[in-house]
Amino acid sequence: MCGIIGIYGIGEKKEQYRQRALCMAKHIRHRGPDWSGIYSDEHAVLCHERLAIVDPTSGAQPLIDTKTGSILAVNGEIYNHLELRKKLKQDHDWQTKSDCEIILYLYDEYGPKCVEMLSGIFAFVLYDKKHRELFVARDHMGICPLYWGWDEQGVLHVASEMKALDAYCCKIEEFEPGSYYHK
Repeated sequence: MCGIIGIYGIGEKKEQYRQRALCMAKHIRHRGPDWSGIYSDEHAVLCHERLAIVDPTSGAQPLIDTKTGSILAVNGEIYNHLELRKKLKQDHDWQTKSDCEIILYLYDEYGPKCVEMLSGIFAFVLYDKKHRELFVARDHMGICPLYWGWDEQGVLHVASEMKALDAYCCKIEEFEPGSYYHK
C-alpha cells in the first residue's frame, strides 16, 4: 500500500510546512519503497510514498492535471478506471496508465460527486489549486487507512498513518470510511 500526506491552509509558513510534510513522510516511507514525491505551494503540501503496482514505470505521484493544476495523492486502487474513462466528456492530458489518474479528471468534470463513481479501495487528497479547495475521500469499506488532525494554528493535516500526525497535531481523528471532505 502507498502512503499519503497532506497539509492544507498553511499561509505564510510554506517552507516550515513543507519541511514538516517531509518529516511526516519519513514515518510512512515503509508503505511505498518505490518512489517518494512532493508538491507544495503557499496553500498546500502533498506527499506520496509509492508502492508501484499498476503502471510501475510512469505512475509516480502526486499527479498533476496539466490543464486545471489540480494535484492528487492516492493510496489505493480504482478497479473501474477503464470504464470511467468512457464517462469523461472532455479531452484530458493523460500522463500515466495509472488507475488513480482517473480521479483527477472525474473531479474536473463531476466535482466531489465523482467519489460515488469509484469502485475500489482508496484514500486520497486532491488539492484544487485553481479554486484553492481541498477534497479528501476514503472508500466505503475503509480498507485504506486515513487520519486527519489539526495543529495549534488550525492547519489541517492528513496522513495514511496516525503516527505521522502525532508530533504535529493537537487533535487527531480517523477519517471515517465512506466519507469525503470538500472545502
